[in-house]
Amino acid sequence: MSTVRRLRPVWADASPHPVGQPVQLSLEDLGTPLSDVTFVVVDLETTGGTPADCAITEIGAVKVRGGEVLGEFQTLVDPGGPVPPFIQVLTGITTTMLIGAPPIEQVLPSFLEFSRGAVLVAHNAPFDISFLKAAAARTGHAWPGNQVVDTVRLARRVVTRDEAPNHKLSTLAGLFHATVTPNHRALSDAQATVDVLHALLSRLAPLGVTHLEDLATATDPVPQDVRRKRTLADGLPDSPGVYLFRGPGDEVLYVGTSTTSLRQRVRSYFTSAEKRSRMIEMVRVAHRVDPIPCATPLEARIRELRLIAAHSPRYNRRSRFPERMPWVRLTSEPYPRLSVVREVKDELGATYIGPFSSASTAQLAVEALHESFPIRQCTRRLPLVALAGSSACVLAELGRCGAPCTGHQSAPDYADVVERVRHAMLADAGPVVEAHADRIAWLAAQERFEEAATVRDRLGGFLRGAARAQRFAPLAACSELVAARRADDGGWEIVLVRFGRLAGTARVDRRTDPRPTIATLQATGEQVEPAVAPATAAHPEETDLILAWLEKPGVRLVAVDTPWACPVRSAEALGDPAAAVGSLVRPRLATTVDGRVVQLVPASDGGAGERELDIAEARPVTLELDAARVIPISARPPRTA
Repeated sequence: MSTVRRLRPVWADASPHPVGQPVQLSLEDLGTPLSDVTFVVVDLETTGGTPADCAITEIGAVKVRGGEVLGEFQTLVDPGGPVPPFIQVLTGITTTMLIGAPPIEQVLPSFLEFSRGAVLVAHNAPFDISFLKAAAARTGHAWPGNQVVDTVRLARRVVTRDEAPNHKLSTLAGLFHATVTPNHRALSDAQATVDVLHALLSRLAPLGVTHLEDLATATDPVPQDVRRKRTLADGLPDSPGVYLFRGPGDEVLYVGTSTTSLRQRVRSYFTSAEKRSRMIEMVRVAHRVDPIPCATPLEARIRELRLIAAHSPRYNRRSRFPERMPWVRLTSEPYPRLSVVREVKDELGATYIGPFSSASTAQLAVEALHESFPIRQCTRRLPLVALAGSSACVLAELGRCGAPCTGHQSAPDYADVVERVRHAMLADAGPVVEAHADRIAWLAAQERFEEAATVRDRLGGFLRGAARAQRFAPLAACSELVAARRADDGGWEIVLVRFGRLAGTARVDRRTDPRPTIATLQATGEQVEPAVAPATAAHPEETDLILAWLEKPGVRLVAVDTPWACPVRSAEALGDPAAAVGSLVRPRLATTVDGRVVQLVPASDGGAGERELDIAEARPVTLELDAARVIPISARPPRTA
């Protein structure tokens, strides 16, 4: 049976597990108790310290579970050469003792069978495991990938220097009164390590290490009070969804998402994988974690955005105030101008691009348009007929404004400028890119690279805002769009979008016909009121997520009620500012032919010609634009004495 979820405007206040309600945890949720885990404690004796040029001389192992010994494994191994004298003194294993011993090719399969499915334990495990892996590689056996526990690392976690001067096996065996004294022989050392392991686990239990899943992170450098909070992850589902950390007053501290497993993601907050100091502080304050399972990863990401916007948790830094994201508006008045606003209004004749991440980025886009078109920059509203005695500003004297305020520029002429600005905002950003490419090339020729970078950033701000608006507008006008994508298990992820907002999502398995589910989703999906395009009826980042999902390979449009398309020469098609500028600067690149510096220029027949450059008037310079590295040649003022 498929899962159909309707996304309601508010669902954060309903806690899935109210305080005081008992929750029955499954065995999978609880994990594997350490008393049920089978450990194989192994120790090796070798001819040296590196597996690349040394070999195993003895293997000893003990299989234990729940404190009971299930079996032992011990054998000498022919290393294929003599044992060094100092190794003979250390271990007591001589070359003579190994005569007739089986080679590693015969021993290793038996050991791998003995340890199959068990957790390998060793004292200084990297040493022993590296020799076993090297032997498996040399003999053509695949390494099974058993989980490995190192008793040295566990000891460093719970045995202080006041108790023991070091963490050697002999020292720990004496500290914990092991029944076997280690003597540099494989089986004896493995037996001593068993006693050390049991003693270490008893010390780790009060720290919350009671299951196999805990043991995997037991040696992480995590504060004890944070590690104890790991029980907050108990009972969380192993599915995509959103989680809410709540504080002592039931307030939402932090909202996060997992596209795979809520339980595994929340558990990571109590391990060394979490490095952020504010998250560690948040975990210390948290009293509960509420899960919200989701049908698809897309739903999980969007629910996270909506919950952050609804609660503004103090430990979330992004997406908290979508209403603060500004837009650039081309006003609707007799002589329109550009302004930065917070809202898209249904205003006849007004044009918008955005939204932008900040007001400063929106201002960069305004400056980019001012650089490209002679549109007025004054902020007052001008009458259709200029007032007598009006005077023009300095921009008119510089030729950067037609001065409609004084009547020097007629209304039709100014309207032509406005239409070019509107066309650049909505359809073709080429004129803006070309103006900035010329400016960057000239500044680079003057070796004013900091100013060139500022111009590049200004162009980037405009391109991002224009691209976002051009992508949002078709989706904002679409009252219903249904799309589907194959899931990894062969089923279908189905998404319902209305006016740029996720109205519902569902998932069906590969044996189920998705069409009835789609019909149900359309009938029960959230009813969404349209917004004023190019703004959508959702958080801007939500629409970004939906568009990114729709553009993934394999997504199929099932139903759409209005055309969904973007302009051919849109800002999105031009790419980042470096690529956009590079596409216009490259035709001006200089090259060298027979020792002459030449510039490729269009020929009258449509082909390519060349002209020689005067090095005194223009010289090549290197301009670095992010990943692009070009050598533009641009007009340069003649040098004066």
